[in-house]
Amino acid sequence: MTRPRIRRSIAESTPVFAPVRRPPDRAPNVLVVLLDDTGFAQFGCFGGDVETPTIDRLATGGLRYHRFHVTALCSPTRAALLTGRNHHAVGMGFLTDVPTGFPGYCGRIPESAATLPRILGDAGYHTMAIGKWHIAPRWDQQQSGPFDRWPLGLGFDRYYGFPAGDTNQWAPNLIRDNTYVEPPRTPEEGYHLNEDLADEAIRMITEHRQTTPHRPFFMYYAPGAMHAPHHAPAEFIERYRGRFDDGWDAARARVFARQVAAGIVPPGTEDTPRPPGMAAWADLPPEEQRLYARQMEVFAGFLAHTDHHLGRVVDALEEQGVLDDTIVMVCADNGASAEGGAHGSFNEHTWAMGQSDDLAVSLARIDELGGHRAYGHYSWGWAWVGNTPFRMWKRYAWLGGVRTPLVVHWPGGIAPEARGQVRGQFCHAIDLAPTVLDAAGVPAPAVVRGVDQMPMHGTSLLPSFTDPDAPARETQYFEMLGSRSIVDGRWKATTDHLSQGVPDEAALPGSRDFATDHWALFDLDADFSEARDVSADHPEVVRRLEELWWTEAGRYDVLPLDDSLTGRVVAMEPSPHPPRYRWTFRPGAPTVEEGTPPLAGGFALTLTTDPLPADASGVLVAQGDWNGGWALITRAGRPVFLVARFDTPFRLEADAIPAGTTAVGVTYTREGPAGGTVVLTADGATIGSGRIPHDLPFRWQIGGSRLYVGEDRGFPVGDDYRPPFPFSARIHRAEFTLPYLAFLEDRPDPRADPRADLAVD
Repeated sequence: MTRPRIRRSIAESTPVFAPVRRPPDRAPNVLVVLLDDTGFAQFGCFGGDVETPTIDRLATGGLRYHRFHVTALCSPTRAALLTGRNHHAVGMGFLTDVPTGFPGYCGRIPESAATLPRILGDAGYHTMAIGKWHIAPRWDQQQSGPFDRWPLGLGFDRYYGFPAGDTNQWAPNLIRDNTYVEPPRTPEEGYHLNEDLADEAIRMITEHRQTTPHRPFFMYYAPGAMHAPHHAPAEFIERYRGRFDDGWDAARARVFARQVAAGIVPPGTEDTPRPPGMAAWADLPPEEQRLYARQMEVFAGFLAHTDHHLGRVVDALEEQGVLDDTIVMVCADNGASAEGGAHGSFNEHTWAMGQSDDLAVSLARIDELGGHRAYGHYSWGWAWVGNTPFRMWKRYAWLGGVRTPLVVHWPGGIAPEARGQVRGQFCHAIDLAPTVLDAAGVPAPAVVRGVDQMPMHGTSLLPSFTDPDAPARETQYFEMLGSRSIVDGRWKATTDHLSQGVPDEAALPGSRDFATDHWALFDLDADFSEARDVSADHPEVVRRLEELWWTEAGRYDVLPLDDSLTGRVVAMEPSPHPPRYRWTFRPGAPTVEEGTPPLAGGFALTLTTDPLPADASGVLVAQGDWNGGWALITRAGRPVFLVARFDTPFRLEADAIPAGTTAVGVTYTREGPAGGTVVLTADGATIGSGRIPHDLPFRWQIGGSRLYVGEDRGFPVGDDYRPPFPFSARIHRAEFTLPYLAFLEDRPDPRADPRADLAVD
């Protein structure tokens, strides 16, 4: 940059101003909408049974792509979409929560893969992110950072949403920019995350238009729906009462017929059969039919509610006169989810923690599904319907896992005569970033902030906006949890490999041995739905594609293969935070990092207070809620220890705390998987004890849970109190000690502790 000419007076001097980042003329605004766990057939405009008028409106005024592909899991697709590179190449071969010591699975997007918001921001765009993030490594999600892989660290100017894989839609863990915040209303006041995220999106867009309307904006809107928990206001769920009573076989046939009639699938497409291990609807007992139908009613209400609030955002763009100049892309991160298993789940945390869900509990609590008490997921029969006409689902390289809907709406760039059409180009999440850059007139940079960049792996779809016959990429590999496939031109080869530790073989037989996996072969030009295996007829094509898959795997850091969903935790990188014997927490600063402190191996907790009155009441400590959590409270001077271990509550009430007490304590002594002993104390004297029949979990909630001292927020752990239920006396501190780490007690400075990988039996 030219240096200014500086002399003794300003009259003799010449200033030089910093360059202004100016986007290309007529660069469009961009709104990328990424839904979660949403199958190919779940939008109305793709044949689904749920009314989605907003998305359907965008499709009618835009384009539908019926060969759009993703990675089969959430974190990898998000990383691929935001970077334009293959997920393994940017370290996101699996969930960011489980980083391992291999390049393709480290859970950290490298600086050599600058994100779309970073590139657009450097070109003069205003960039905003709303909703689910889930591409910051688990060790980086605490309040003190590091923040380099939070949204602002990866190029966004503004952010409002939640950091993890899911969250309670009624009481979420929220972040604004780089700070954890509380929801603006309580569940009892009618709060729902969908509405809040739409409010924030509209507010950010409005603020942008009022202050810098000459700049285009890029907004990434990822509400977290339709991932479990399936939560929706009752009035949305009730719209679908009775709609699914005829079951999943009839629903799939209905959806497929619509797809054929609407041209969503090409003529001659064959619907793949119900998996052999999935029950026919007619063979189910009436009480199970009633439960599963209700689960789908809840899901439908949730999707309709999500579409409704997306509609508010689209309406705001129209009201502000910018909808025609905005590229809107609506897609999903993977196929519909079968993680509810055969019966669905009342509390999805049970599946995530390797527990079996209790069908009797779900039946007994059917009327609570979708509401404040539930954390539900539907039966895998509805995932099968949601992925019509494909096989399998999320986590698999079959089309049911990797082909999802894509809607593109851009009146300024899609001619009127093309609107409403279906496009057949092969495309993938990695193609969206190059498409946006192409439309904006911003070239992919070779260097970003001094760092050489890996090339974009995707290619622009912009030519297909105007030309239905525009060429597309020919080759794309897929891998997720050992399930592998590859597309090369007309051919797709797919393995029958099943994930370890997941009972999917009950739905579809397959292999658990990489060496003996069968590679099926499909001619996608003649077989849109991957229905007819022609490997026996073309063995030479199978060999070529298998070799090509290994070549691509080496090129993009796919190796080593790991087919374990939970077992890979054993290979997870050690925490960078030193292990600690003693943890101290104070009121007013809640923590949200799960496992802080790690209580599963046993703990002792002492709360130091002012001298307590005889009727002291309130929350001493609480973490999580009635879907998974624990709390120590007092009611009229009597302490109560509560544990919500998924569907198994535990409650221990002790004798009254003597007036004047200044230390209240609880100790859990682990006695193995069968639980352990709890002792409550006042100034060191035992005032109550009991036995928990089940061990504490290694993690309370999938999306993380906050630990509060002196109050609680969101939902309670049990019915003994209602948040915030502040403690009626002053608490100085809450101090945990962990007996299994007692050998660290003599180390004076925890910063000197080694980064040991300390396992708990």
